[in-house]
Amino acid sequence: MSLTGADRIGPAQPAAPARAPRGLGPALSVLEFHLTGYRRTWRSSVFSSFLLPLLMVLSFGVGVGAYVDTRIDGFGYLDWIVPGLIASTAVQVAIGESSWPVLGGFSWHKIYFSQVAAPLRIGDIVGGLLGFVLLRTATSVLAFLLVATTFGALHSGWSVLTLPVVLLLAASVALPVIAFSATVTSDSYLAILFRFAVIPMTLFAGVFFPVESLPVVVRPLAYLSPLWHGVDLCRAAALGIQPVWSVPGHLAYLALWAGAGWWLATRQFRKRLIH
Repeated sequence: MSLTGADRIGPAQPAAPARAPRGLGPALSVLEFHLTGYRRTWRSSVFSSFLLPLLMVLSFGVGVGAYVDTRIDGFGYLDWIVPGLIASTAVQVAIGESSWPVLGGFSWHKIYFSQVAAPLRIGDIVGGLLGFVLLRTATSVLAFLLVATTFGALHSGWSVLTLPVVLLLAASVALPVIAFSATVTSDSYLAILFRFAVIPMTLFAGVFFPVESLPVVVRPLAYLSPLWHGVDLCRAAALGIQPVWSVPGHLAYLALWAGAGWWLATRQFRKRLIH
């Protein structure tokens, strides 16, 4: 009896490797993963997202402002400092979500190894993570804008542009930090990052006092930081004044940081996840 082609027994053919789907769908799935986890822990961020802006405005704007009897750029200290605090808050939230959680994804719960085996592309993993970071930043900034409006610290209709500005600022700092966090294997390096980069940048990038008050030799360090560019744009939008630097120059500089950070982050993720 002859065997048909379907009945013949031959060596098993290896299954074709699964290919990662393309488009925004996979990145949105990664974003959904982060949101699902955040749904279980959002209560721990209520203080930083909603109460901290109020306390910062009261302590710095009202408390310290009571001892500042000179006007800066024609505004009282409360009005002048609020845009800087908004930009600074965006940076701190973005870096916070891009540091220890990323290190944990590689070294502790190793979720990124599961995601790349799903399969997901490296760009999907980094893109979904960035989307979550921007959402967290947006909620914190919106809360701060609400507090600032309550205190009458916003003086221009251009204030609505503060949100897209801080989202670009958040991406410009989050992506390089994601790349750095994907490189290190101990959280001691993240403590060094905050001590020698984040805190000095917050103190000397024009948030609490004009950069022109710094010694001339130190000012270029402030101008190099993404935060100064975000502060200048936020202050111009919130107060309706001309920025120190050109608006296209600010935006291009922040976009350059974000683009370089994306390249470094995807490169390091690929190096760690795909051997």
